[in-house]
Amino acid sequence: MKGVNREKISVILLAIAITSSILFLYNNWAYAQASAPDASSSKLTGAGMASGLAAAGSGIGLGFVGAAGLAAISDNPKMQSRVFIFVGMVESIAIYGIVMMFIILGQ
Repeated sequence: MKGVNREKISVILLAIAITSSILFLYNNWAYAQASAPDASSSKLTGAGMASGLAAAGSGIGLGFVGAAGLAAISDNPKMQSRVFIFVGMVESIAIYGIVMMFIILGQ
C-alpha cells in the first residue's frame, strides 16, 4: 500500500509542477501589452523551478537511498563507504540544479 500511495503522490506532484509551469510560461500572453514581455520574469521562474525541482527530487531520492543504506549498514557495517557514495550521487542532483540556476540567471 505504501508504494501505491507514493506513486499517487509523485503523480500529483508532477501534475502540479507541469500545471504551474504552464501557467507561469503563458501568463504574459494572456494580457494585451504595448511593449514586449520582459524576459527576466521567465528567467527567475526557470531558475526557481530548476533549483526547486532538483532539490525536491534529490530529497525524495535521498529518502529511498537513506532507508536502504541504513538497512544495508545494519546488516553489514563494511557497506558504510558504499552507502556514502550512493548518498553523494543522489545529492549531486541538487547541486546540478543549483548550477543550472546560476547558468540561467547569468545569461
